[in-house]
Amino acid sequence: MSNKSKHQQVVVLGASAKPDRFAYKAITLLNRHGHTVIPVHPKLTDINGLKVVHALAEIKTSVDTLTLYVGPQRSQAIIADIIALNPSRVIFNPGTESALLEQALSNADIAFEYNCTLIMLETGSF
Repeated sequence: MSNKSKHQQVVVLGASAKPDRFAYKAITLLNRHGHTVIPVHPKLTDINGLKVVHALAEIKTSVDTLTLYVGPQRSQAIIADIIALNPSRVIFNPGTESALLEQALSNADIAFEYNCTLIMLETGSF
């Protein structure tokens, strides 16, 4: 499945307001590429003018891509929320690998890949 030709609705799980963090860089680059970005963080309310949602359950729109910037211990605690979100695909960025989440995604027929959102955007393979 390829979503490369259209602007996507992208959820960034593990969003950060710190410019040195990869999640922050992904939010910035996704915006620059014209994607609609929904940052998710339990405490932040705003990142560069984008409204931050505090939990996946707050998202009521369809999602093309969920890109992960949380470690497996965090994502495993919300597997049911990730499955309920039903994104078209999930990107496991480096350090977010989770066999439990991978199995749950497979069982739910949700596509996933191990990749780097930043590199994908820079190379046109997002």
